[in-house]
Amino acid sequence: MRIDIISPDLYENGGFPDEGFRRLRQEAPLYWHEDPNEGSPGFWAVTKYDDVVHVSRHPELFSSHARTSMFDEFTDDDIALYRLMMLFMDPPQHSRQRGYVNKGFTPRMIKQLEEHIRDVSHQLIDDVVERGEADFVRDISAPFPLYVICELIGAPVEDRNKLFDLSNALIGFDDPDYGTSAEHARDVSAEILGYAHELAAYHREHPGDDIATKLLQPDADGRVLSADEFAMFILLLIMAGNETTRNGASGGMLTFFQHPDQWRRLLANRGLIKTTADEVVRWVSPVNLFRRTAMQDTEVRGRQIKEGDKVVIFYPSANRDEDVFENPYTFDVGRDPNPHIGFGGGGPHFCLGTHLARLELTVLFEVLLERMPDIEQAGEARRLRSNFINGIKELPVRFTPSKPRN
Repeated sequence: MRIDIISPDLYENGGFPDEGFRRLRQEAPLYWHEDPNEGSPGFWAVTKYDDVVHVSRHPELFSSHARTSMFDEFTDDDIALYRLMMLFMDPPQHSRQRGYVNKGFTPRMIKQLEEHIRDVSHQLIDDVVERGEADFVRDISAPFPLYVICELIGAPVEDRNKLFDLSNALIGFDDPDYGTSAEHARDVSAEILGYAHELAAYHREHPGDDIATKLLQPDADGRVLSADEFAMFILLLIMAGNETTRNGASGGMLTFFQHPDQWRRLLANRGLIKTTADEVVRWVSPVNLFRRTAMQDTEVRGRQIKEGDKVVIFYPSANRDEDVFENPYTFDVGRDPNPHIGFGGGGPHFCLGTHLARLELTVLFEVLLERMPDIEQAGEARRLRSNFINGIKELPVRFTPSKPRN
């Protein structure tokens, strides 16, 4: 049995290899997968919901720290740098740092952003609404989270285009349109880290009511984040906070075009917006995978995993698991309960920005329903060539022209 679920071309052409996932869940839920890149190690592909949760919740068995959480292989020097990022830590180090940065992501802090998020949504629509056509990615879903992140970290709004280009270079190094490479992505990481150091210096001199300022202040025990820890957190926020919301929004809009009955359902019953964001995240699964490294011999589904083995968890597959979701191949904006793991499978690395991402998607689709009720697809969607991010690069749309709010 040979199934490929890792080649980036599969994701560019189809979103994600759904048929391969379905077959593995049924026939080989823990599957030894050769890496198509010569010289790279093979890996265990984890495709069932319960197994993804198990791997996620046992960092003592499956480490994010040993070889990072990324699928690709890094040099030891790169790994040493990336280990300063919370995404690549294990408890107890991860627990200490997450506890420290949590103060910027409390429900109260996120709730304070709702008016700003709504204003950003209206502003982006105002910029295109008279034209009657737009590229949903370039004009709406890509700038949307960057506006919010600039507010979140107290960065000038005029920096959003710079952050957009830097984020694309980090995520899109497998995509020829971005013309980058893994080496260039490292240079971009260094550029973002330099930007974060400048941001920290500014906020130490000019404290404000933003997460960056709060993260630079001592905690209850007098501990402060080091300059490198702060910079790596900003890198993580720009990468994770931007890409997931951007592609959740783009993928969600494309999904509504493919399931127009659900858009009509929302127009008729706006109360369903409360469950829409979670179904969009389940269906789209903006992050395709993360990697772990086995820290000791262990067993999953009766198969032996050896210490040092590469283990890869696939969120799109888990979010279609027939043993967990009723009618998993039905896009249902009213799905409730919806125990999807599009924000992670629990455990220490459950998405820090879950409340923010859910709020962003809810508000954006709420405003789109209000301002562009007849929005429709006007051309082919172009997907990102990436096995990491389920991304869309272009999505032409049209709608009835109208006047801006002001």
